[in-house]
Amino acid sequence: MSDKKRKRVLSGVQPSGDLTIGNYIGALKQWAREQHKYESYFCVVDLHAVTVPHDPGELRAKTREVAALYLACGIDPQASTVFVQSHVPAHSELAWLLNCVTPIGWLERMTQYKEKSGKRDKESISTGLLDYPVLMAADILLYQADVVPVGDDQRQHLELTRDIAQRFNRLFGETFTVPEAMIPPAGARVKGLDDPLAKMSKSYTGSDYHAVYLLDPPNRVKKKIMRAVTDTDPERKIIFSDDPEKAGVNNLLEIFAALTDMDREAVLAHFANARGYGDLKKAVVEVVNETLAPIQQRFHELTSEAGYIDELLAEGAERAAAIANETLALARENMGFLKPHRRL
Repeated sequence: MSDKKRKRVLSGVQPSGDLTIGNYIGALKQWAREQHKYESYFCVVDLHAVTVPHDPGELRAKTREVAALYLACGIDPQASTVFVQSHVPAHSELAWLLNCVTPIGWLERMTQYKEKSGKRDKESISTGLLDYPVLMAADILLYQADVVPVGDDQRQHLELTRDIAQRFNRLFGETFTVPEAMIPPAGARVKGLDDPLAKMSKSYTGSDYHAVYLLDPPNRVKKKIMRAVTDTDPERKIIFSDDPEKAGVNNLLEIFAALTDMDREAVLAHFANARGYGDLKKAVVEVVNETLAPIQQRFHELTSEAGYIDELLAEGAERAAAIANETLALARENMGFLKPHRRL
C-alpha cells in the first residue's frame, strides 16, 4: 500500500459535449478550491468517451479543450497532475484485471447503465457501456485515491468502486485503498434551464436553452438564463424549496449561491426586495458572466500558445504513470502473474 503523506484525490471529466456551469459548480470549482489540500490528479477521461458513438476528430479537439478548461478554471499544473486517461496504459490493463473479479450482476444493477441502455436498441449497445464503472474503478484505484469528488449521480459508481476494491483485497491481499466520496456542499447537481427536474447535461441535444456552457459569450448567457423555466406561482416567491413546482426558481437560486459562495440565508436576504423573477434572472446572468469572463480569457491565452497544452499533458502523463504503474505491478503480483524475465 502507498505510504503517501497527504491524502490523494482523483477525478476527471469526459471530453464529450461542451462543459457547462453545472460541471464548473459540481466539479471544477471544487477541484480548484481543494487541490492544495491533497495530492491531486485530474484526468481527461477519453476512454470513457468512446463507450458511445463518437467522432474521432472531435474527440481529439475536445480532449485538448477540456484540459485547457481545467487550467482556466483554476487547476494549477504545478500543484496538481493533469493528464489524459489513455496516455497512461495502466488504466486499460487494470480495468481488465478488475473485470475478472467483478460479478456481472453488479454492473447490470447500475442505474446509469439501465437508463442509457433502455433508450437504445440492444444491438447498438457496446460492452463498454456496461463495463464503464469498472474502468472508472480502475481510474480511481490506480492512484490509491483516498477521496473522489463526485456528484449525486456518480455515488453509485463510487460505491461499486469500493465494493470492487474490497473484493480484490479479500481475494488477493491488501492492494487498493478504499476511497471515500467528496460531495460539494451546494450545487452538486445543477438542473437544466429548460427542464429544472433534469440534470444539466453537457451532451444534451434537445433545446438550445438547456445549459450555459463555459465558453458561451455574454449575450448567449443572458438569452439562455432569461428564458429559464421558473414556475406559475402568482406571488412569484423567491425561495428555496423542495417543491417540484418551484424547481426552476430553486435551480436559479442554487446557481447564484454556488457562484457567490453565499449561504441560503444570505441569498434570500439579497433578493428580499426583488421585483419578481426578472430581477432574479438578471442577477444570475450577472454573476454567471462575472464568473465566466476570467475563465474564457485564460482559456484563450492557453490555447493560443502552440503546443503548450500537449506539452503539459505529456508531463502530466509521466507523473501519473509513475504512480499508476506501481499500483498495477502490485495488483499483477498479488494476482499471481509471472514477472517478465529481464535478459542480461
